[in-house]
Amino acid sequence: MKGSGSRLDHRPAALLMLALLAIPAWAHEQSGQAAGFVTGLLHPVSGLDHVLAMVAVGLWGAQLGAPAIWLLPVTFPLVMAIGGFLGLLGVPLPGVEVGIAASAVLLGAMVATESRPPLALAAALVAFFAVFHGHAHGTELPPGQSGLLYSFGFVVATGCLHAVGIALGLLHRWRSGRVALRGAGAAVGLAGLVFLWRALA
Repeated sequence: MKGSGSRLDHRPAALLMLALLAIPAWAHEQSGQAAGFVTGLLHPVSGLDHVLAMVAVGLWGAQLGAPAIWLLPVTFPLVMAIGGFLGLLGVPLPGVEVGIAASAVLLGAMVATESRPPLALAAALVAFFAVFHGHAHGTELPPGQSGLLYSFGFVVATGCLHAVGIALGLLHRWRSGRVALRGAGAAVGLAGLVFLWRALA
């Protein structure tokens, strides 16, 4: 009985040691989860090509008015999430950098010229470029971070950038505002040409 009792006396200490060893691992996992969301949230604003294209989507939607003002900014993040999933899986997509640069060129041109294609065509154009942006985000997931929260982070950030574009696009109501928006679209398009030249160099 004494021998059995002495063995039982060691169990609480062993359990305590196991618990103490588990705490750092648990803390690391939780910090990795949080870091995944924060990293995803910051990723779209880390590149000017992403920022300009996403703001241009909001500007163009505001120019086109309802229902494009909400359809384009909703289409882009949804399709971008699909592209991000492909990137997370390691599915190759050729010409990602070229596609991102081209998105700034064409979306900027749409805003600069106040182009008004059929709504389905405008949504298809936005969706096409969203795949490239999403794939670029997905392939750059840092090791050890949550892919799900990382994806959620960059989708939220994208939505915020679209909202900025929509807010600026409300200047379209005034004549001087329309001129300013066309100038902004031209600037985005010119910047896109620089990005495209670098991608092809």
